[in-house]
Amino acid sequence: MQCPQCQHENPAGAKFCNQCAAALLLQCPACATENPLGARFCHQCATPLTTLASTPGAPQPEMLARFTSPQAYTPRHLAEKILTSRSALEGERKQVTVLFCDLANSTAMAARCGPDNMHALLNRFFELALDAVHRYEGTINQFLGDGFMALFGAPIAHEDHARRAVLAALHLQRTLHAHHAELGEPHGVPCAFRMGLNSGLVVVGSIGDNLRMDYSAIGDTTNVAARLQQLAEPDAILVSASTQRLIASHIRLEALPPVQVKGIGTSLTPYKIVGIRPQRSPLLVHDDRVLSRFVGRERELAVLEELMAQVEAGHGQVVGIVAEAGGGKSRLLYEFRQRLASARLTYLAGRCLSSR
Repeated sequence: MQCPQCQHENPAGAKFCNQCAAALLLQCPACATENPLGARFCHQCATPLTTLASTPGAPQPEMLARFTSPQAYTPRHLAEKILTSRSALEGERKQVTVLFCDLANSTAMAARCGPDNMHALLNRFFELALDAVHRYEGTINQFLGDGFMALFGAPIAHEDHARRAVLAALHLQRTLHAHHAELGEPHGVPCAFRMGLNSGLVVVGSIGDNLRMDYSAIGDTTNVAARLQQLAEPDAILVSASTQRLIASHIRLEALPPVQVKGIGTSLTPYKIVGIRPQRSPLLVHDDRVLSRFVGRERELAVLEELMAQVEAGHGQVVGIVAEAGGGKSRLLYEFRQRLASARLTYLAGRCLSSR
């Protein structure tokens, strides 16, 4: 199998070139089936495929080298986090949010712009996309010619992966609008992007020294995100019901009419992102929900209450609570605060989370 980037001959069945690490197979965004580079439709589900090598006006080899190797586009601090935690992640089921984004009407744009201008446009688009995704510690899992697939929540775990994914999408949307003067405007073409997000389970596969990561989607996790992106109007961001439940307290959404989507047995209700709600503490958010019974943290609560007694006696205390993402740190503090409701004290809460 010849590498389209460096023309090196690789053994049959190779996924990546053993000379330059370029991808030799294209994963279908709908069903995750691997197809050869240059295929226009998935041989398993017939989903249209767009590859960097076959898109009209597609990037040339020098651009391929830049965007097909994760080592080339992953910031050093994120790369170190991924490689440090990879042994604990491999084979683990993780809750993630998948983001698909593409350039609307790219085929017509390529015909109007010409190959050189389309090359420059896509190059700049990918640069802006990488900045937005990495800002919220997501990872670009796959470039898809005129778009990309990104993951939030793995390999770098975040309990607020859905919120981070939506903030990254909103940041990218604003950035693309701000840079329209250097994207579609010089070529006299409207330049609009559409995005789809879904939250669900994936299984984290092997993570190599070159940062290449294999993921197996469970159920329709990836499929739904890809379908939402295809349903989105230009300049719109659509999310699934599973993502909506995770971000409703932070993001303003508009429910759209249910739609029947090919490959999914039940109807799908898309939600359109409208804007960001005012910031609130996660402890206050608990007040708006019916919580399950709090169990298994009696020892931790007893330690906090003992330290509080020392504070009341005039001895200041500092407590650090450390746990994995989703381990219940915020819930523990919420329960502790509820027990102090009758005490005469001032309670201050702060939060340090990127929302740029």
